Amino acid sequence: ELMAGLQSRLQVLWEERELVLSEARECAKQGEELEAMVRDLCKPNEFERYMMFIGDLEKVVSLLLCLSSRLARVQNAMDRMDGNTDAEEKQSLNERHKLLSQQREDAKDLKENLDRRERVVSGILAKYLTEQQLQDYQHFVQIKTSLLIEQKDLEEQIKFFKEQLENLEQSIP
Repeated sequence: ELMAGLQSRLQVLWEERELVLSEARECAKQGEELEAMVRDLCKPNEFERYMMFIGDLEKVVSLLLCLSSRLARVQNAMDRMDGNTDAEEKQSLNERHKLLSQQREDAKDLKENLDRRERVVSGILAKYLTEQQLQDYQHFVQIKTSLLIEQKDLEEQIKFFKEQLENLEQSIP
């Protein structure tokens, strides 16, 4: 029963992932349309700024999500430590936690810098786009970010349930 429940939950997560991937493809199409419009309207250096911001948006958000996920896994491992955990493993986990925490802080700084750049890009686009087009751009940035977060969350959940299912299968004689 437990295995069937886990498999059922995995199936639901895979279906959700397909929906999110479909939305991501639709968002990418909107991004291409927006890119073409910005290329036509803006000066080359302004267009370059826009493209750099859009490219960095995905990289920085993905980096933050990845580091947060890794940090959570290390934190969970640290929470499972007990008196039987050897000193070397404790030290290793503490060092990884410290390193990942610092890397996540650095990534947060990158995100703050990216947010400032987004305001600059919005200011540039405001000179060329109608109010509706500017709102479409801002909506695109929000949707792109939320889809990245949703994709990562689903991938983590799928990974978790797969591990649970594998552990359960191995525990059954």
